[in-house]
Amino acid sequence: MNETPPTDGLHTLGRWTRDRARATPDRVAVDDRGVTLRYHDLDDRAGDLSAAFRAAGYGIGDRVATITGNSQDRVVPGRRADLPERAPQRPVRDDDPLLIAFTSGTLGRAKGVVLTHSNCFWTNLSLSPMTEITSKGVVLAVMPQYHVGGWNIQPLLAWWMGATVVLERTFDPGRVLQLIQDRRITTIMGVLANYLFVAQHPNFAETDLSSLNHAVVGGAPMPAPLLRTWHARGVALTQGYGLTEASPNVLCLPNEDAPSMLRYAGKPYAHVEVVVADPVTGEHRAGASTGELLVRGPCVFSGYFRAPEETARTLRDGWLHTGDLVRRDEHGYFAVIDRLTDIYISGGESVAPAEVENVLFEHAVVADVAVIGVPDDRWGEVGVAFVVTEPGVAESAERLLVYARSQLSGFKVPAHVRFVPQIPRSLGSKVLRRELLASWQNNLVGGAR
Repeated sequence: MNETPPTDGLHTLGRWTRDRARATPDRVAVDDRGVTLRYHDLDDRAGDLSAAFRAAGYGIGDRVATITGNSQDRVVPGRRADLPERAPQRPVRDDDPLLIAFTSGTLGRAKGVVLTHSNCFWTNLSLSPMTEITSKGVVLAVMPQYHVGGWNIQPLLAWWMGATVVLERTFDPGRVLQLIQDRRITTIMGVLANYLFVAQHPNFAETDLSSLNHAVVGGAPMPAPLLRTWHARGVALTQGYGLTEASPNVLCLPNEDAPSMLRYAGKPYAHVEVVVADPVTGEHRAGASTGELLVRGPCVFSGYFRAPEETARTLRDGWLHTGDLVRRDEHGYFAVIDRLTDIYISGGESVAPAEVENVLFEHAVVADVAVIGVPDDRWGEVGVAFVVTEPGVAESAERLLVYARSQLSGFKVPAHVRFVPQIPRSLGSKVLRRELLASWQNNLVGGAR
């Protein structure tokens, strides 16, 4: 007599693919440069992979790494492995680990963030109403799949809704425009730099974007000129704030709020609870206030991989301590000021590099900018602005500093400006400040200033 197979938890990834395979079996789930998989193929091949793992002796909680880049080979295996079947294991639970996503490592070594099936379900449940993805949608996936945004909120959300994922190996602005036009892309997701590079491409103005009804922007608030550029092409943009440890979505700024809420990250997503806390005492602050952002809810991760001490520092008293300094206004909108670890003290005053960067970014010649604090004998620390100018444009450090003085308090104006060909960034678009600091220190040793 055959035993009834175990039933997995309602919010597990396997249930998503099986349910979608029953509902829309012949709809294309993945298009990897012309190689397509339908939803029933996706489910069948996921089942093949599961069976092969079981036969090889792997079970729930075991870890398997992939080294493939963005491709369908990362998503599903090519065929069933020629291995014997074994007895089914216990059902997969919602709180079982699903993946280990690594942080960007902007300050040091990247940490492995353990996300559960439930974490991924709840973050997609909160995001889905904001993206307007439907079963007829075509989602362009360009973010690297090792990044939590490139996996959890691109293919997983699209599959949950029954849409088609057009999978790109790398990000190329010209190809993005070509795919939007040729494949009638309805939704794209990316970090701020992606949208900047696409808008700067010479084909941007002439490309047919009429199918593109929504874009999701992460990483940083969109500057006013870039926001106007995309709005002029008829594209709605949902912005927000998140972190890997929250899988990743925390704050959301809908398209209709964007023009009046520049530099804001929005309000909490559904099913996400946040507070503003004193960075020193931990006391929760009510109303309009500034402090560290704390997060809790079903999207919050279960811990860092093999790092119990780091987990204990980050998850305290039931809250995820983000390490981000935020400001909440009287209407409940949040602006992310900076990482607490990035803020430097100049003459006894706190300076948030992001605030200075936002001001310099508004200057017409500045294409990219990053600010760090460096030691100074007189002031303790002073700011250094690393600036990339627009192509073919020359600018002097003194003219930039004159502009900065007209926009900022004196102690916030950088003491030094260095022009560089590019700002070192992670693939998630975060500034690698440790590399900038090392560059500054190396130049001091070499006698440059």
